[in-house]
Amino acid sequence: MKKKQIAITLGVMCFILTVAISIQLKTVKNSNSTAAQSFINDGLRDEVLKWKERYDNAYQELLDSEKQLTQVREQATQNNTTANAKQEQIKENNMLLGTVEVKGDGLEITLADNNAAATGLLDPSKVLVHYDDLLQVVNALNNAGAEAISINGQRVITTTAITCEGNVIKVNGEKISSPFIIKAIGSQGLLLGAMTMAGGYLDILEDWGVIVNVKTVDGITVEKYNGIINYKYVKRK
Repeated sequence: MKKKQIAITLGVMCFILTVAISIQLKTVKNSNSTAAQSFINDGLRDEVLKWKERYDNAYQELLDSEKQLTQVREQATQNNTTANAKQEQIKENNMLLGTVEVKGDGLEITLADNNAAATGLLDPSKVLVHYDDLLQVVNALNNAGAEAISINGQRVITTTAITCEGNVIKVNGEKISSPFIIKAIGSQGLLLGAMTMAGGYLDILEDWGVIVNVKTVDGITVEKYNGIINYKYVKRK
């Protein structure tokens, strides 16, 4: 009888011990999984921060190099009439190329998708701004004598491409979206007359339902082109 009681007691103790070990193993496994996931997330965050720091440092180095180059040019042209003339020519060429920020009187044109009207139309795309609409407006501004143009901060130069990839519009390879703010420097009278005349392209866009706003601005700033200008076929004589 005693042997039977001892056997039962040992069996119960073994069962309790087995359950306790199983619970402990499961707890350790869950803890390891959570720790591993936390370690991965921390690693990804550290990697992103490292790349952001590298980008910030590289951009600051670029700005510092531009300042140093400007200082060297100014020092080299001091008390030298010919060099001063060349320096002014360089500045003028940079303005023409669009590689410097410029300021002057001009227009600010805002084009925006009319989402409110789109909900009640069979063809909602009619009240949305498309890439070819931006092309038409830029061409009209150029024809009216605009000397500098930008779209949502992207400078429009001779090599600028305005494209559409699916539903995404790109200028200089950079994504832009509605509202589209087009800034142009030039004769305010000529630009305003060209853009607001009856039957003009902006007039047509308004008839379609696109939101259009045009205003003259004194001392408007047009951003510089931040990309690299590469000429494949043009060569110096």
